[in-house]
Amino acid sequence: MKKIFLSAFVLMSFLTSAQKTENIIIITTDGLRWQEVFKGVDSEIANDKKFNQDDESYIRKKYKGSDSRQKIMPFFWSEIALKGQIYGNRELGSKVDVSNPYWFSYPGYSEIFTGNVDRKINSNGYKPNPNINVLEFLNKQPELQGKIAAFGAWNAFDRILNEERAGFPVISAFDKVGGNAPTAAQNLLNEMRDNSFKPFHEDECLDVFTHYQAMDELKNKKPKVLFIGYGETDEWAHHSHYRSYLDAANQVDKWIKEIWTFVQNDPQYKNKTTIFITTDHGRGDKTKTQWTDHGADVPGASEIWFAAMGPEIAAKGEIKTDSQFYQKQFAQTIAKFLGYNFTTDHPVADEVKEVFTK
Repeated sequence: MKKIFLSAFVLMSFLTSAQKTENIIIITTDGLRWQEVFKGVDSEIANDKKFNQDDESYIRKKYKGSDSRQKIMPFFWSEIALKGQIYGNRELGSKVDVSNPYWFSYPGYSEIFTGNVDRKINSNGYKPNPNINVLEFLNKQPELQGKIAAFGAWNAFDRILNEERAGFPVISAFDKVGGNAPTAAQNLLNEMRDNSFKPFHEDECLDVFTHYQAMDELKNKKPKVLFIGYGETDEWAHHSHYRSYLDAANQVDKWIKEIWTFVQNDPQYKNKTTIFITTDHGRGDKTKTQWTDHGADVPGASEIWFAAMGPEIAAKGEIKTDSQFYQKQFAQTIAKFLGYNFTTDHPVADEVKEVFTK
């Protein structure tokens, strides 16, 4: 009987260990408000001619209704809500905030990836980040070295992640993919991106190019750690285009579904991959016209959200209990998913322990 019990215990231990995270995909969608994520369309904004691009009927038909948030992000509110965890609905007491005092992009992404608030980083034009980031730390681990890649629509990611020092590829904005020996598919991606419509000039490419570059990497090089940074949710908000902002969020949701579908049908990734999704900052809401903006002078712009799904993560869905978490906790959380403790020469905030609690 003892031998049978021991054998069963060993088998269960093996099955449990087989389900641990071996890969992680980190996804950000710049400046997407928690209000749309959790509450759906804001009718006051959607009905305002200054913001709806003279297309309120399109917004109403496509996104409004009692299931508005599901219409905007259907995969998020089906698969992730069913199998993962979603934090940041402040109306239910779940609070997530940035810790940096600036409430805009470079400081936000630096906080996400370094687990630290460096008050000297106070500009989107800041020099290459002097702080070690968690992707750089992971790239130094023997099991992960050379298996990390980052793709971002915004050209600042080269500096935020300090590509030159970090030692892994950061493909941002109009950077070419494939190096000196691009495949036919990569050549096509480069040509299409370079010849595309450039509404954000040379600072940022359209998200579609970042997505397909990242998918090419995922399918053909099989990184163990992949970062994808989408940007149009922020850009269209700054342009006061609410319809396009909602469409950008909806498209990111479709791409997350595509990524997860691929992951769950690939032997390297299936049941061994965690996805972590968040944003770099919030936007205004107290004064509705400030939904287009963010920064320390905009109330509510520190308010963010995050979601995660993977083998370590209990299926808690939308978190409805009082809690307070911070952006600086994400870096250690990412490391812990992979079984590492992120340590460097600057302070690193503790992980979000509740994510790992069954």
